[in-house]
Amino acid sequence: MGFFFKICSNMNYSLNNIPERTQKPREKGITMVMDKGLSLREVENFLEVAGPHTDIVKLGWSTSFVTPNLKEKLRIYRDAGMPTYFGGTLFEAFAIRNQFDDYRRVLDEYQMEYAEISDGSIDIPHQEKCEYIRKLSGQVTVISEVGSKDAEKIFAPYKWIALMKAEIEAGSWKIIAEAREGGNVGIYRDSGEVRQGLVDEILTQVPEGTIIWEAPQKNQQVWFIKLIGANVNLGNIAPTEVIPLETIRLGLRGDTFDFFLNHK
Repeated sequence: MGFFFKICSNMNYSLNNIPERTQKPREKGITMVMDKGLSLREVENFLEVAGPHTDIVKLGWSTSFVTPNLKEKLRIYRDAGMPTYFGGTLFEAFAIRNQFDDYRRVLDEYQMEYAEISDGSIDIPHQEKCEYIRKLSGQVTVISEVGSKDAEKIFAPYKWIALMKAEIEAGSWKIIAEAREGGNVGIYRDSGEVRQGLVDEILTQVPEGTIIWEAPQKNQQVWFIKLIGANVNLGNIAPTEVIPLETIRLGLRGDTFDFFLNHK
């Protein structure tokens, strides 16, 4: 994968041999944060501390449907220059009720520039999902998700690859590898252990920069950073875990401390 190092002087003090991070707005090294119901004040506090290290915020699953002061909350994110989007389950809730046009109007009403299309909770033909991606990509930047939220549904690696390739071709900006907020389905076993063979197979066919790996657990974040490097795309990060994750990316936490020093 290759590692590049520099003297890090854009933080609070200087250190030699720190992995070089891509600069925002970035295509690689993305940290996607899961907002499961932060208050307006909590959003402001989050942005003050973690905003510089966060690239995009997902309002988890369908939480936007019941979130008070939603427009005000989105305005705070927007004024801070922080992209946001509604979780894919909200799209599924509209799609299964034959309300796709209503969903598109909701995106416009709330001035959303991104949207997630997933099928983790519903069964729809993949060609139909790709058609949704094609239609929506003319309106917003589409992020699509591959993988089921059902732990009993295990996809073979070739199927993950085929689905990801088709969705990229249909117009997705990034592909999310499903893990849920718990990190125990999709690319992980129910114990939270990475399905290493699956990830290795995917990376033989799909460029790593196009994938956002959901990795809510620290050990999962460490595993992907050691595999791909400091600039791996990681998602479903808790707001309070953004700063800790950045230190893992930079080799400044025990989990990756020796790993990056050994790659000088």
